[in-house]
Amino acid sequence: MKISHIFETHIHADHVSGNMELRSRTGADIYLLEDSPAEFEYKPVSEGDSFELGNVKLEILKTPGHTPHSLSILVTDKSRSDNPWLILTGDCLFGGDIGRPDLAGEELIAEQAENLFDSLYNKLANLPASLEVFPAHGEGSLCGKGMSSKTSPTIGFEKQNNPVLNLSKDKFLKSITQSFPERPKSFSHIIRTNKHGAPLLERCPIIKDMSPSQVKAHLERGVVLLDTRDTASFGGVHIPGSINVGFAKQTANWIGMVIDPEAELILLVTDEKAYDDMCIQLHRIGYDNIVGYLHGGIVSWQEEGYPIDQLWQISPAKLNEKLNTGNYKHLLDVRTDNEWDMGHIKKAERFPLTAMLKQAPDLPKDDEIIVTCGIGYRGNIVASFLQSQGFSNAHSLAGGMKAWINAGYPVTI
Repeated sequence: MKISHIFETHIHADHVSGNMELRSRTGADIYLLEDSPAEFEYKPVSEGDSFELGNVKLEILKTPGHTPHSLSILVTDKSRSDNPWLILTGDCLFGGDIGRPDLAGEELIAEQAENLFDSLYNKLANLPASLEVFPAHGEGSLCGKGMSSKTSPTIGFEKQNNPVLNLSKDKFLKSITQSFPERPKSFSHIIRTNKHGAPLLERCPIIKDMSPSQVKAHLERGVVLLDTRDTASFGGVHIPGSINVGFAKQTANWIGMVIDPEAELILLVTDEKAYDDMCIQLHRIGYDNIVGYLHGGIVSWQEEGYPIDQLWQISPAKLNEKLNTGNYKHLLDVRTDNEWDMGHIKKAERFPLTAMLKQAPDLPKDDEIIVTCGIGYRGNIVASFLQSQGFSNAHSLAGGMKAWINAGYPVTI
């Protein structure tokens, strides 16, 4: 097979496009909707344009709303039928959700909401009910609010069951412009990168493994240390000031929340494969200033006698004892509002992760702060962030609310 065309449904906000890399390796042209704000060379397409590749026919639909220049692609397998089989909807329609209209800028939200209504209700909704929908994102993406884990529903199923596709226009516009998932600080950087065209991977630094003394020198000049190990390993021992974001489904989102996309990064990893895997995650969201990784990991740092720190995790039993005796200062729940409403520890204070990363809590820096989340992952991110901000007595609840509930302790709604 030969890659001959590269179609972009829109200028992306949550990941760096691979279009430049593909074009450099294949010579294929890049296609975007006409008048798209890309600064690189591309071939414009318009509503109704079609492309035939063997037995496959691709037809362009203009479906703005998520961005002003979004398109969808109808796909027909002519060996079976002249009727379209599926549609690639980009970020217009998802399984169980629709694309958010705010990423192009707050000043365009009203116009984008109108566009989104037209694209969904007057264009996609009139397609055959049997048509399969293949969106650009699945469950967990911040380009929507609450996507389904099913990757390919049908137009008919979405018309019947997608809560946003069964509203009057007034209710739709009101609903879609009210609230959005928190926009990571990386999104603006990613949009700029995709408009300009991402530089090729071959320009990335060759240096990888670094000695403890090299890492120490870089940290002293302000380089950020990203510790990618699991929460227990980080809690046992880590380099002071480092941020803990391990491997998980939401890794890219959390990095985009807590670390500036322009920051220089050194990684602490378990092995070189983990370094390569994390570099892929970072490049996809525009974090290209990767200096290298600490060769020999945390052990090599310790053997040099350099400073170390701990982030103690508290068991559900220990937390319950502290709450019952009043032997605690602050218990912060960093989950989302929806998670909080589904059940929380009675004496906890709600302090969502996104708010925490924008503004550290106005608390004495030597007070004990215990952080809880869903399963402990976000709690460790926040606790490590607090440590980096000078809070010397931050802890996380091991296993988060899942461990608390499984241990039989009560929650309130």
